[in-house]
Amino acid sequence: MQVIEVARFGGPEVLRLAQRPEPVAGRGEVVVRVHAATVNPTDLGARAGRGPRDMPRPPFVLGWDFAGEVLSVGPGVRQPSPGDGVVGMIHWYSQAGGPGAAGAYAEQVAAPADGLVPLPDHLEPTLAATIPLNGLTAVQGLELLALPTPATVLVTGASGGVGSFAVQLAVQAGHRVIAMASAGDDGWVRALGAAEVLPRNADLRAVGPVPAVFDAVPLGEAALAAVADGGAIVSTRGVPRARPARHVRQEMFLVRPAPDRLRALVAAVGAGNLHTRVDRVLPLAEAEQAHRLNEKGGLRGKVVLAP
Repeated sequence: MQVIEVARFGGPEVLRLAQRPEPVAGRGEVVVRVHAATVNPTDLGARAGRGPRDMPRPPFVLGWDFAGEVLSVGPGVRQPSPGDGVVGMIHWYSQAGGPGAAGAYAEQVAAPADGLVPLPDHLEPTLAATIPLNGLTAVQGLELLALPTPATVLVTGASGGVGSFAVQLAVQAGHRVIAMASAGDDGWVRALGAAEVLPRNADLRAVGPVPAVFDAVPLGEAALAAVADGGAIVSTRGVPRARPARHVRQEMFLVRPAPDRLRALVAAVGAGNLHTRVDRVLPLAEAEQAHRLNEKGGLRGKVVLAP
């Protein structure tokens, strides 16, 4: 089968189309034919060698999110069944811990059955594949903020994948959202429910102070300037620490599997109660171009690879 490998750490040019044996489902696993795999900023960092400490060395296959069709199941698997549409997320960097670790940039993947959720019949795989990493990151970040209802929360990167979900989920939970969005994307973010939309270059020292910040970019110290003393800020990467006297609670976290939450997110998108978007779909062989587009910026949604 065809995969996209990171041949060595570096720029988009290190991505190469390669052949690997088709995966075999082990105990508790299923093999999925991938119809769509999302390109995320974390993929760009890992390609450049800025991934988690336990990530494998090249060559390895990138890719967290995927949607597709079950081809075969391993021992002990009752559901899903061959032919079922599924959505899932692979923690590719922790698989095997060495050369050969396989993510979703592939024609087929083997994944734990209990981490997959049904793909609604009416939901396009290319749209569904944008949900797992971004949606679960938004859910888990908001849980860490532990906001009283109602509260005001600032979301940076609100027009991006994680930020868009964070805005919607916060609004649905009864909070008032101030959002920072890319140029030309304020309409999208307002439609998601944000009460106020700021440009990306806004001086956050003039905002608030607000009790909570979901720093989805992350901006780091700039976002800290908007947090009230005694408030909280969450980020998916390390940021500068606030002065102890401010008593700002700072949480840095990495997304973790949560099948029940993922099932709810996919169902909500399928029902039209949550929204996500795709900028364009490219063939698997054009992964290098997909990474270049992400690095250039200005996208209106995710770039999705279609094996």
